[in-house]
Amino acid sequence: MRLWSISPRHLDPKGLVALWREALLARKVLEGLTKGYKNHPQLARFKQCSDPRKAINTYLYYVWVEGERRGFSFQEDKIKWDSVDTSLRIPVSEGQLKYEVWHLLKKVSNRNPAWFHRLLHVNCFEPNPLFYAIPGCIELWEKVPEKLRDLDLTEIEVGTIKVKIKLCA
Repeated sequence: MRLWSISPRHLDPKGLVALWREALLARKVLEGLTKGYKNHPQLARFKQCSDPRKAINTYLYYVWVEGERRGFSFQEDKIKWDSVDTSLRIPVSEGQLKYEVWHLLKKVSNRNPAWFHRLLHVNCFEPNPLFYAIPGCIELWEKVPEKLRDLDLTEIEVGTIKVKIKLCA
């Protein structure tokens, strides 16, 4: 399960569809409707909210909005509209956002080279509208080797290509 902190607009089509499905699964987990995934680290930030269900439904809403923008047919009736709160904001560290950009670039460099090259021309990467950036390293709930945790990740390599990662202010 990967619930991206970066904006869904940065995901390639396959990534966006996967995110929609994983966010629906995450909602079921947070509603107590599954046996598995209950302690999945990606859910930690939603569980820390005063209303985790509202947080995940708002997250799902933003994924749906991006799907609509691109002409995808994500089912609108999957959104629990009474649990969407666009004023809700959750902090995420700049290190986490940069790590996710790097992770996405590595994924799409093989899966969708055209999308990879498109991402190379992005001026700055923004978070999902549910999140706002705060200073800090990769989040503790993210499963990464310890040596990565404190890296700056402002300039990374994907294959042989050097990439500067800039976050939107």
